[in-house]
Amino acid sequence: MFSLNNIFYFQAGLGTLANIFLLIFYTIIILCHRSKPMDLISCQLTFIHIIMVITGWDIFTTEMFDLLNIENDIICKATSYLNRAMRGLSISITCLLSVFQAVTISPNSALLAKFKHKLKKYMIYSFFYFWSFNLSFSINRIFYTGAYINVSETNQVKVTKYCSLFPMNNIIRGLISTIITLRDVFFVGVMLSTSTYMVIILFRHQRQCKHLHSDSHLRASPEKRATQTILLLVFFYVVMYWVDFIMSSRTVFLWMYDPVMLTVQKFVLNAYPTITPLIQISSDNRILMILKSMQKIWHQIF
Repeated sequence: MFSLNNIFYFQAGLGTLANIFLLIFYTIIILCHRSKPMDLISCQLTFIHIIMVITGWDIFTTEMFDLLNIENDIICKATSYLNRAMRGLSISITCLLSVFQAVTISPNSALLAKFKHKLKKYMIYSFFYFWSFNLSFSINRIFYTGAYINVSETNQVKVTKYCSLFPMNNIIRGLISTIITLRDVFFVGVMLSTSTYMVIILFRHQRQCKHLHSDSHLRASPEKRATQTILLLVFFYVVMYWVDFIMSSRTVFLWMYDPVMLTVQKFVLNAYPTITPLIQISSDNRILMILKSMQKIWHQIF
């Protein structure tokens, strides 16, 4: 268990530090430089992932709240609510990132091109809608999550060391599960559609550049690098989502507690917010230039 906890701490620590670095970077870009709509979306996604990683592990949040002397019931309700809300926001904002990148790289003759000049306007509306919906819809977690007491007496399903889900009406549980599934399937479908659209545009662009014998411009295109990064993020998210969906369905529909399955599920669920900032850092030339400058300064000092 000690070695397993070390893995969890490493994942949580890596994800938190990487996302904090990105959050600081995007905040500086937005406040002090000429930012792009994608920077605003990425900044939101980074903030969401910080909360998602912190609330994703009970070994992390329990020790933190123990220092504040907060009761376990409040800890369970707060972390469960925030994690569920941030999970919904993660898929929503990732989908938004994919859609806006598809609009950005669309040729002027394409149908999506007419939305380019209104990206920031639509983005603000999207932020308001996604935050309002996910924060409101996740309130049920406050009522149906609490401190673990005794499974045999209360029919609770233990989901962490100290927290459990309370039994709820089958109709309410089915309604909540249906809405969440429809929401997630819709966003995953949109991400797959926009990803396919972006792949087609990249393929056509590459073919045209080869025809003109000037593929060096394509390789250096910031739009192509950004699109490839988003495609990689979408692909990784879709894979992690379906793995998590299959495992979580067992708990939701069978109402069974399996500590091994829940541990693996948490690890999978936190893999996306942990790896996402690493992919963004390694693919953004602005960040790479900053890191190279810091490395030069470090060598000059030492």
